[in-house]
Amino acid sequence: MRTFTANELVEKIWARDASLWTSSGEEKWLGWLDAPARSLAQAGEILAFAEQALDGVENVVLLGMGGSSLAPEVMRLAFGSASFHVLDSTHPSAVRRLASELDPSSTFYLVSSKSGSTIETRSHLDYFWALVSEHGKRFAAVTDPGSDLEKLARERGFLAVLAGEPTIGGRFSALSPFGIAPAALMGVDIERFLSRAEEMVEACRGTTGNPGLELGLELGEGWRQGRDKICIPEHASGFGLWAEQLVAESTGKQGKGLVPAPGELPGDTDREAVELRIENSYELGQEMFRWEFAVAVAGAYLEINPFDQPNVQEAKDRTSAILSSGAEPDLAPRGSLDALLAAAGPGDYIAILGFVDPTPENDAKLAALAKRAGETTGCVVTRGFGPRYLHSTGQLHKGGKANGLFIQVVDDLGQELAIPGRDFGFKRLIGAQAAGDFAALEEHGRPVVRIGLEEEL
Repeated sequence: MRTFTANELVEKIWARDASLWTSSGEEKWLGWLDAPARSLAQAGEILAFAEQALDGVENVVLLGMGGSSLAPEVMRLAFGSASFHVLDSTHPSAVRRLASELDPSSTFYLVSSKSGSTIETRSHLDYFWALVSEHGKRFAAVTDPGSDLEKLARERGFLAVLAGEPTIGGRFSALSPFGIAPAALMGVDIERFLSRAEEMVEACRGTTGNPGLELGLELGEGWRQGRDKICIPEHASGFGLWAEQLVAESTGKQGKGLVPAPGELPGDTDREAVELRIENSYELGQEMFRWEFAVAVAGAYLEINPFDQPNVQEAKDRTSAILSSGAEPDLAPRGSLDALLAAAGPGDYIAILGFVDPTPENDAKLAALAKRAGETTGCVVTRGFGPRYLHSTGQLHKGGKANGLFIQVVDDLGQELAIPGRDFGFKRLIGAQAAGDFAALEEHGRPVVRIGLEEEL
């Protein structure tokens, strides 16, 4: 077990010294340390883009997944933006509903993907591109330089292409254009927002009173003592949605990991209590940086690379194989829920994976299932909508410690919704994603069952 002094932890992070982790290229992924300053320098450009984009516009839709959607969703909730919408579901009912609720002639679409090839986001783009009759000026893209999305956006005459920073991974990109461009479209004072974040950057440079270091030490020392469930308090911003991906995808690998548990209460010996420091919406950015720094510190304790995601591709590959086969995904019930819950023991956690229409009503049903699972087992219970969680906690589920038990929930996917230019529609896509993830979990020997939304709840 390696040990570092507080001074060494801080110095090595700011020196971009990969030996703090595994010396496997971590230094290439530390651009998030400078993201607030870099975004402040770009603020004028981003604000000018937002002014153009919002001209004659009543609603904005962000098409993105994971690191491209979770920070904007939390910002939307924090600032109460009713005209900004985030689409990160491939459920045909969710896509239909959003399309029917908004007037295409007064809606602007921001397509956000670091790689530019994310299947969900590209499918959303194909659908809404046809819906607005290929009107390029109603679209903009946020993507890394040289991506396929950048090329497509320029070919189609998008209003703008905003460049991401290649040295920042998706889950660390909240304070880069992936989070700041959406914030500008919500009407957030991004210069004030980023200036507050810069205050946290400076606070995290020292070893005395360093908020990010202090949180990272809590996470790392807690993990060494068996407290691997991180109880993140509920907050009006939904901060836990964003923190889940940051913590789970960063630490859940090599049979280790911290399990983010938004809304769960501390008390048991496997739980670590943490606090959030968000007294107003403009403190959200600095809290995000504090958690990013903390996760980098915790990664040193776990002796893993906090900036890769080696198991995320598995479910994607299985999804692609099912779609290529031409076969209909098998979503029949599998296993016994009661038997799964009975098998849970101390130190385990339950994850509810809902491939259902992400409505408040269905979220309430998943919450009721979570309550039942928690009361039955005494374990921490997490829940998430698919396919969003595949880009968030999915890495932990497959690469982390084998202490998770998984309940996949599916609903009636309804009628197919065609995706222009594709030989599959949204119904088949989300079905393949559910079936692919189930198979990936089974391959890793994870206990998993599948139930119907209405059958068991």
